[in-house]
Amino acid sequence: MSYVFCNSCGHRNPPTSAFCSACGSVLDLATDRTVTIAKVDPLQDAPGPADDIVIPMPLSEHGHPVLVVRHGSQAGDRFVLSASVTQLGRHPDSDISLDDITVSRRHAEIVFTEDGYRVRDAGSLNGTYVNGDRVESCALAHGDEIQVGKFRLIFFDQPEA
Repeated sequence: MSYVFCNSCGHRNPPTSAFCSACGSVLDLATDRTVTIAKVDPLQDAPGPADDIVIPMPLSEHGHPVLVVRHGSQAGDRFVLSASVTQLGRHPDSDISLDDITVSRRHAEIVFTEDGYRVRDAGSLNGTYVNGDRVESCALAHGDEIQVGKFRLIFFDQPEA
């Protein structure tokens, strides 16, 4: 039996796992698979299988990172990050338009730098969060959760093929 080791904490997981059972990080598997992401429940009730978002893998055929909406009115939507700067906000001209009053018109942006991808808050009223921590600017890693208003997006980094 071949185990899958977590890149974040090194925990050994069963070969069919998509997430680390120790730290919850997304496991980087070489084969095609489907990832199921449980919806976030603000009442902390246990989610049922009907609430899950099923995402076929690979997310992008071009090797670009992808943002997947985990929670919010657009849950399940995915956005390929192919530009050097991707703007997130409520404004309809944003690269990723998130239509909710909790999102500023120009809320945040994801920037590709020589060191990888970063998320930067663009002076939003409610702030931008990465893995639950409020940030002004933060490097992104595979599996990070970005919160913009009520929306929660997961960052899937896919290296060039």
